[in-house]
Amino acid sequence: MTELQQIKKTFLSERHKIFSGLHKEADSLEFSKNYSILVENTIRRIFSETKFDFAVAAAGSFSRRELSPYSDIDLMIISDNVNKHRDQIISLITKLFDSGIEVSHTVREFSDIIKFRDSDLHAFTQFFETRFILGDFNIYNSWIVSLINSIDPDTVKNLLREFITDQKMRYSKFGDSPKMLEPNIKMSAGGLRDLQSIEWMFILDHKELINRQFEQTQTEALLSILTENKYTTIQEAEHIISAYKYILLIRHFLHLVTKSKTDRFEFSHQQKLLEVFGLPQNELQNFMKKYFEASNIIYRFSKSVIKKYLLEVLEPVPQSLAFELDDDFILKGKILSAIDPDKLTFSDILRAYYYRGLHNAYFDDNLRRTIVEKVSNQKFDLIESESSVFFREILRLPRNVGDTLYAMNELGVLGAFLPEFQELNGFMQPGVYHCYTADEHTLLTIKNLEKLADDNSHLGKIYRSIPEKEILFLAMIFHDIAKPINIAGHELFGSEIASSVMFRLGYDESEVDKVAFLVRNHLLMEQVAFRRNLNDPETLNSFTSNFNTTEELDLLYLVTYADLSAVNPAVWTTWKAELLYELYRKSRAMIEDKITGEELLYSNTYIVPKEISKHSDLISESDVKEHLESMHDDIGYTSHFSEAEIAKHIEEIGSEKEIAVMFKEFGDYTNITIITKDFPALLSKLCGVLAINDVNIHDAKIFTRKDGIVIDTFNVTDFRTHKKIDPSKYEKIESDLTNALTGYLEVNKEVSLLKSRWKRIEQKLFRRSGQVKVSFDNHERYTIIDIFSPDRLGFLYHITRKMSELGLVIHFAKISTKGDDIVDSFYVLNQSGKKISPSDQAFIKEELINTIEQIL
Repeated sequence: MTELQQIKKTFLSERHKIFSGLHKEADSLEFSKNYSILVENTIRRIFSETKFDFAVAAAGSFSRRELSPYSDIDLMIISDNVNKHRDQIISLITKLFDSGIEVSHTVREFSDIIKFRDSDLHAFTQFFETRFILGDFNIYNSWIVSLINSIDPDTVKNLLREFITDQKMRYSKFGDSPKMLEPNIKMSAGGLRDLQSIEWMFILDHKELINRQFEQTQTEALLSILTENKYTTIQEAEHIISAYKYILLIRHFLHLVTKSKTDRFEFSHQQKLLEVFGLPQNELQNFMKKYFEASNIIYRFSKSVIKKYLLEVLEPVPQSLAFELDDDFILKGKILSAIDPDKLTFSDILRAYYYRGLHNAYFDDNLRRTIVEKVSNQKFDLIESESSVFFREILRLPRNVGDTLYAMNELGVLGAFLPEFQELNGFMQPGVYHCYTADEHTLLTIKNLEKLADDNSHLGKIYRSIPEKEILFLAMIFHDIAKPINIAGHELFGSEIASSVMFRLGYDESEVDKVAFLVRNHLLMEQVAFRRNLNDPETLNSFTSNFNTTEELDLLYLVTYADLSAVNPAVWTTWKAELLYELYRKSRAMIEDKITGEELLYSNTYIVPKEISKHSDLISESDVKEHLESMHDDIGYTSHFSEAEIAKHIEEIGSEKEIAVMFKEFGDYTNITIITKDFPALLSKLCGVLAINDVNIHDAKIFTRKDGIVIDTFNVTDFRTHKKIDPSKYEKIESDLTNALTGYLEVNKEVSLLKSRWKRIEQKLFRRSGQVKVSFDNHERYTIIDIFSPDRLGFLYHITRKMSELGLVIHFAKISTKGDDIVDSFYVLNQSGKKISPSDQAFIKEELINTIEQIL
């Protein structure tokens, strides 16, 4: 065995020993340090007899001695003449690879310092994180001196601004909340990069590299230096290092279970780590709460240091402009400080938050740390009446209510004041469509409402018309308050909790009733808008019966918008916005004019045959009358289509073509209308053809004439882009529809091929598992079947096919997507045109659930 082979064998053996020794109670920084030092020493051993005229330095996490199992081992090779040393550099990298150490390397010359300082922030920050390993130390030392000398006062300010901008961009890409349900452990807010960014900013400001050679990780060295420089306290530094270690430990295990450099902490990984830690699956809540607590500690410290640089270094305010707000607080620019923080009572702390929101200010470090200490150690007497006054004043602020409540929650104040809210902290719902914890989602709803103040949409106008926004904000605080008790029925439990807390805080009965109503009904509007036929009088009558005034409707509309817009960036779509507005608009007209759904729809859809026939030279007024009579006088039909579209339908029917297909674009959606002769399983075939063309169906409306001709209309998007269908695909879709109906295209076979085509990525597209539920709802004319299930490719095709086999005739369908889950609603009759009898419902339910389980 050669010496190199022996080195490789020893390295791999020692690495295995380090990796296999990792356990849930391990010190993650100690693990990183041992692994990093093993790599350092192995590199030195490999080249112990070799002299280099350039410097070889560790970079990135290797330099920080914070390697995770599959981290890149970054080397920076520093040379004063790259061309001269090229062959030696190639030999070095090759020899390392042969020894079992796969490295990523960059080669730098001294001219690169100024070049990247002025052009590439990311590359330049790598220069701050180096640790000498071998080669010419004089070259390395000269590099460090040149690097430090390149940082003049103007450069410091410019780069600090770039760091702050870069963090915002990183948050925008990876998540701006420390409570993302599936965070990027490294890059999301509260991730490892937050603390690393502080290190780079400190180095810039103090012109001092943190690359001490004794056996300590860079984060430990950083916090030691930050404590010495009064950026933090010993106690806070202990909390930060503990939080950092926990997140780093998760990263180590994530690398090991995925056998890759994985930083996205997905639900499947969370469940796997529970197994690795020896915990049952029902411990996921507590497991992730600990993660979110750690992430929040890093996030709030990072944010406070960045504000410190922004307000004290980049935008300093002279002391002469400081003024006392009252006997306890001073405001200097945007920095709020306390005259004697130790004497603050809890109501004083709430008053500080009121000033913070009123002046759009930030706490200085001393006030922030005092609040954290008092809350964590419960060093205060909570006087309910005094505290309630300032809490209510916070809710009445003209702006910044959401930001203020968020800041209160960040330091634990909101949970201390409202113990009921404390249970929401870190509460997560894996398997549904939320991407934030319940507390984060709740506070985001209020932020989103406040953004409407400057919005010119109808939502913005309604928001500005609400005189008592405090009621609206309270409804959002309490709308999910009972989820930790029971997700199913949380709206009912939540209304009771809201009433109890509000009476405790001194609100009167009318205010309590308004909030309780909104909490109790906060799911109602989306359920009706997304699952029911909004051109059905019974639906409209049933919905509007819940309201006594238009004010209640206005408030519930805003609550529904706030809830949906704060769930997940992908949830609030144009289609959903239009459905909610349609329901709101129709309901408001009914309440204002005191009319029924029938009266509203008939007033909006009165048709004069002449107005339709004028759109086509091929049809007459008598053709229009005959067509409308054949539609069973369905007011849903005339309200759904324009006069020009109805004229086109009559034209196509008169042409006696086997099938007619029409496309229309609106917003981000495409409408596809198909006219043909009805037959069993027609809808299923249509859904199958759309599926094999990567078309995602959002709703389907089926209109059937007395002569058996159907007009089926679908609102759809492209499955890949979530946008409207590219017109270049129209011809293929129409051809496939024609061939499917004439028997030339075997739809079932094509759907199977579709699943095969997408098989490799289907698990990524639909990652979560969830509950399957089938329920029946009453309707005057139809039986409504609601199907709740995780989504899968071809789902709608298989479900509608099964319904056809069961003898169900679908008259209306609405498809609602919630992340990876769907809620499909079908208005059906049996083949005799009757509603489904209760005695048949159990069998139909069992058959549908069996079909869904086969799909899944």
